Amino acid sequence: MTEPNAWVPEGVDITVPNASRVYDYALGGVHNFKVDRDFWQRAQQVIPDARLLARTNRAFLNRAVRWLAEEQGIGQFLDIGSGIPTLGNVHEVAQEVNPQARVMYVDIDPVAVEQSRSLLRDNPRARAIRGDLRDPEPIISHPQVAELLDLSRPVAVLMVAVLHFIADEDDPQSIISRIGDALMPGSFLVVSHFGPDVTAEGRERQETLRKLYQQTPTPFVIRDRSQLLSLMDDVFEVLEPGVTTAGEWRPDPDEVGDLPRQPTVLAAVGRRR
Repeated sequence: MTEPNAWVPEGVDITVPNASRVYDYALGGVHNFKVDRDFWQRAQQVIPDARLLARTNRAFLNRAVRWLAEEQGIGQFLDIGSGIPTLGNVHEVAQEVNPQARVMYVDIDPVAVEQSRSLLRDNPRARAIRGDLRDPEPIISHPQVAELLDLSRPVAVLMVAVLHFIADEDDPQSIISRIGDALMPGSFLVVSHFGPDVTAEGRERQETLRKLYQQTPTPFVIRDRSQLLSLMDDVFEVLEPGVTTAGEWRPDPDEVGDLPRQPTVLAAVGRRR
């Protein structure tokens, strides 16, 4: 695992836990620091099945990308809030189906961007840029996005495990609509989002987790199925099976027995109208 005396991009505060690095550690990655690992250990004490939820979320991402590439013929992906590269990256899944598939990764965290660029150095059809989902226009108009992706053709935009870090005052519905307005009809949006627990005890634990995230630069917002649907359905038609748990979205047969029973990670895929 990366320690503070290793190479760190300029401007990175390694004394404060970072959501991208915490998620990297949850998935078994190595690009994280002690502060991130300590934060994760506290989070696991609050949400004991947190690691399973993280892996279920990652499995949903992989299934959605494969479904889009295989069954919908999508060959362009814009992954916003992509995080630090780990096992089963979008370009690996998409390019296994279609070697010509193009993937643009976007993240606000410089560690995630630099590690992605290092990983993609020999892959001409995948790149990484730094960008803030709360300000989507510079992402859409970025020269590297224009160079890699053809926005006159359908694109799949991925916002997986990122919208619960966008506060209500940042207007996530407007963010999604503004991105959707830049896409051709027939484009797709893939979303996963932390949802409310069904038990009172679980909701208390989630509130504790929300307060824990106040130690990081990002908020932590829980939204239910109807709220997630309302974020999407201004521009995107949510496809079957609708807003469901991440584990229940078109599961592979061998995954069904491992599905978390609590609907704490919601997921949906929408098509641009």
